[in-house]
Amino acid sequence: MRTVDEETRKYIESLEISDVPWNRLPTIYSRATDFPKYFDTLFKMDNLDDVMRDGEEIAINIEHQSTLLHATPFALIFLLRIFQKAKEQRETNDIAATLFEELIELFMYIAESINDAFKCEHAEELPHFADMLKEEYLWTEEYDEEEDELRYEENPFPDDLFYSFYYYSYMVLLECKPLIEDEISENAKKLRSWL
Repeated sequence: MRTVDEETRKYIESLEISDVPWNRLPTIYSRATDFPKYFDTLFKMDNLDDVMRDGEEIAINIEHQSTLLHATPFALIFLLRIFQKAKEQRETNDIAATLFEELIELFMYIAESINDAFKCEHAEELPHFADMLKEEYLWTEEYDEEEDELRYEENPFPDDLFYSFYYYSYMVLLECKPLIEDEISENAKKLRSWL
């Protein structure tokens, strides 16, 4: 049974959006450059169409066919905060209620991917969450689609870094466990079973 150590918990609680070089973190389809804008839309919870559109952009770029990438654990930190706010406001805000359920579903899919990864042979994770932001692991400042595609083809992630995407994503999801302990939806039950 894994638990969140104090250092990791403090990192999750204190990380600011501006601390993350989003433009240098690969996602499934490109880079996480627009993630701060998407988080802002979700945090405001004032237009359902915008929330659903930007939420979908995040979702398709942090998990695809059980694959997590560099941006995933960092995105989950801010999605966890949005999830907490949505839970607090869901009784008085229909958008918050919808977002809360959508995030449970996304977290469930990510937790399932992590659970599958934990069953496979894997490297050790990097010692600290912040290690994933070391210069040696970041991609170039400027986005170049062809260059990124070539890098993907060359197995771009050292084994310990790649496993860290799963391990530290799991650490973030463990922090949502108290928020879902009384939830009765099927997705919440599945999520609890993987945490």
